[in-house]
Amino acid sequence: MSKLYSPESAASGVEQVLRLLEGRWKLIILFHLFDGKVQRYSDFEKLIPGISQKMLAQQLRQLESDGIVSRMVYPQVPPKVEYRLTDWGQALCPALDAMLKWAEKREAYASL
Repeated sequence: MSKLYSPESAASGVEQVLRLLEGRWKLIILFHLFDGKVQRYSDFEKLIPGISQKMLAQQLRQLESDGIVSRMVYPQVPPKVEYRLTDWGQALCPALDAMLKWAEKREAYASL
């Protein structure tokens, strides 16, 4: 059963979600993890050349603490750490895809 929203509660709920995703690099990190992909820290450094190590670590920690990304540490030397989306994080994919399609429509409307 779907939750019923008032305009105020709907706006508040969407604002909370947008706060989870704010940050210059979070969406880029997420798109590298969609479709069940698993990435190591060093993979992100190669895939996102403009991000500093400090910022990458910070953004990954925030995504992990928000329950969007899971972090798996393997007990070996050197340490092996893998990142993947949680089920809840993977469920974000259709919403972001819909936003991308919505943004494409802007171009169509602008050319009218």
